[in-house]
Amino acid sequence: MATVTKKELIDHIAEATKQKRVVVKQIIQSFLDQIILELGRGNRLEFRDFGVFEVKLRKARRAQNPKTLEPVEVPPKRTVKFKVGRLMKETLGDVGPDAPGAGAAATPASEAQQPPA
Repeated sequence: MATVTKKELIDHIAEATKQKRVVVKQIIQSFLDQIILELGRGNRLEFRDFGVFEVKLRKARRAQNPKTLEPVEVPPKRTVKFKVGRLMKETLGDVGPDAPGAGAAATPASEAQQPPA
């Protein structure tokens, strides 16, 4: 499984849309900044078929220091939960250790739903 960086994603989008890389970079960065801002405000972000980002509050808890084995109080904190949307779920499918395509890259939904030529 390969890691795709933001730079690579920007390059792919710029090529696919025939837009200048700098314009795509500004749009992507603005989009990501807006997501962070909205989540910081505690808002829920819903992208139909893609998924939902939600801020959840984790309760304070008692943990254990693995070195000293002493109990440690962990304060409450906010975290982001992502729930996969329908289209992404369909695209990813059920990939278990013995499922077809395990370890292979998923086919984008736009390609997967096109009828044969």
